[in-house]
Amino acid sequence: MSNNQQITRRDLSVLWHPCTQMKDHEWLPMIPIRRGEGVWLEDFDGNRYIDAVSSWWVNLFGHANPRINAALKAQVDQLEHVMLAGFSHEPAIQLAEKLVELTPPGMERCFYVDNGSSAIEAALKMSYHSWRNQGYKGKHRFVTLSNSYHGETLGALAVGDVSLYKETYEPLLMEVFTAPSPDCFDREAGESWEDYSVRRFADMEALLAEHHKEISAVIVEPLVQCAGGMRMYHPTYLKLLREACDRYQVHLIADEIAVGFGRTGTLFACEQAQISPDFLCLSKGLTAGYLPLSLVLTSESVYQSFYDNYENLTAFLHSHSYTGNPLGCAVALASLEIFDQDQVIENNRQLARVMAEATAHLNDHPHVAEVRQHGMILAIEMVKDKASRTPFPWQERRGLRVYQHALSQGALLRPLGNVTYFMPPYVITPEQIRELARIATEGIDLATRD
Repeated sequence: MSNNQQITRRDLSVLWHPCTQMKDHEWLPMIPIRRGEGVWLEDFDGNRYIDAVSSWWVNLFGHANPRINAALKAQVDQLEHVMLAGFSHEPAIQLAEKLVELTPPGMERCFYVDNGSSAIEAALKMSYHSWRNQGYKGKHRFVTLSNSYHGETLGALAVGDVSLYKETYEPLLMEVFTAPSPDCFDREAGESWEDYSVRRFADMEALLAEHHKEISAVIVEPLVQCAGGMRMYHPTYLKLLREACDRYQVHLIADEIAVGFGRTGTLFACEQAQISPDFLCLSKGLTAGYLPLSLVLTSESVYQSFYDNYENLTAFLHSHSYTGNPLGCAVALASLEIFDQDQVIENNRQLARVMAEATAHLNDHPHVAEVRQHGMILAIEMVKDKASRTPFPWQERRGLRVYQHALSQGALLRPLGNVTYFMPPYVITPEQIRELARIATEGIDLATRD
């Protein structure tokens, strides 16, 4: 029995893995990982895999990054944790100061939580509670986009719209308004991304016009609906949405948990529309893949709506035990220092061009409907019929075939249904990107054979 098999046997006797039908592992081998370095993951048998999806979109600067490791080691000798109610510490203050400086104008207050879903929950509650404190008690509904995803706790799940995650739990969820997504995959032949996104906004405008008195906030994933198949849209939609939210007195929540920190070509996706949301949710890349940490940034005016005498009971009573954990804050600061020192955004633009060039030939593949990209996120969507864009039946799991082939060739390309995507750490090289493109092309050829 190999080392991998021994570890897997132990795993399957005690663990229940996320987002997994565990019965699959009767025939689909699990990959136990012994160590990581840079873009590489290494299993217990010595096989190596390029981590093309950044271990669920969290890793920015490679595994076991020496500079981030050093920051973590230094912090652990100083302070591992202290509650953030009534106490504070230097890493939490420094990180908040840095993020207020880097995020879009008007983001002036940081509220720490634990993970992405928790950040969404906090933002939803903040929005509703802020309106309530100002006397608008009827504003208790939220607007989401079709095909959106914001997490899997009940509040976050309610404002998402990917049926795979949401349908089972529907009876437990609050009701929301759902506007059609500006997802440009659905544009007409010859229609530009911008024109389609403008056209789709008419539906959001109508919804806000009719229901704004009961709407607390609109929540969106700026530019890329990641878990919804890496579907993408034009920044003009965000600009129109910001204007409408101001006009109808509705908050705008930007969920940049997956798309923040350089993923779309700018440090934050909202920058491409030159807008500031009322709430900005961050996690994943915040700590470069090291530790769970998230936060909500908001405006001074929202903060002031809670600032009052204790007896008026207007405080935001929301907490997590590990809120603002010093170790997480320390590695987040180290990650942001790399952005400062290494011209990361500029370097990423060159890597993004390599990605586009290396996969351009797939636009002509008979079973590829679209190759789409925003910065360091590139997605390849397989279909049964290219002309009509008829998808393969989901039960055939064609994307899983690409995944299996990629593993055999030394790459981790975990699919989203029939979508294969690249979302790699920023330390990837042009040569490694070209290798991923070769592997993905072979996998798509194999997966689309009848």
